[in-house]
Amino acid sequence: MRRADRLFLIIHALRGRRTALPSRGLAETLGVSQRTVYRDVADLQRSGVPIEGEAGIGYMLRKGSDIPPLMFLPDELEALVVGSRFVQAFAGERLSRAADAALIKINAVLPAELRERSERSRVFAPDFGQHAALKAHIDDIHAAIAERRIVRLDYADEKGAVSEREIQPLCLAFWGGSWTLGAWCRLRRDFRNFRLDRIRACGVSEVVFIEIEAESFAAYMKAMNEC
Repeated sequence: MRRADRLFLIIHALRGRRTALPSRGLAETLGVSQRTVYRDVADLQRSGVPIEGEAGIGYMLRKGSDIPPLMFLPDELEALVVGSRFVQAFAGERLSRAADAALIKINAVLPAELRERSERSRVFAPDFGQHAALKAHIDDIHAAIAERRIVRLDYADEKGAVSEREIQPLCLAFWGGSWTLGAWCRLRRDFRNFRLDRIRACGVSEVVFIEIEAESFAAYMKAMNEC
């Protein structure tokens, strides 16, 4: 579990309690050692969160105080819900799971009225049969972008002619009908955009590339703006 998630869950566990919550219970819930709980609570206290108590006894929020839950206006909340639905419909499994987990955390601290509003949203993003191979490409390329790994493609052009490409992946973009991969193409020695639905095979290598200025994401964006 990420540290940011632990801190969020500690505050959530203490909110509204009238008795101290033992550090052992927090540690078991979070799946960490008590020493980690002590350190996390100390960090929260130093950042201004009004937590009282000490190791071996337990913790609670200072009497008369509370940490207000993360709050959104109704339209802001609906925007998050709709955005999550689009991610679930059109992105890969990795981002889809992350979007779902984020909404679960948000809903956990919402008042009932706003929670019901989020569930009533009538804006949808149906998945019109986006096949599993395309979603797998999205996940693989997404990871390759984050890790700066060379990707090898078998790519078909608009006429169906297939060529082998070795690229440095820079970004993914969704254009409302298709996904596009922006990259530095080592074959053409220039920036290229590849439609994911034309990728016949995709392999992420173990080779990590160095993003020099002329082949960087910033240079790619500048080149696209000049087109």
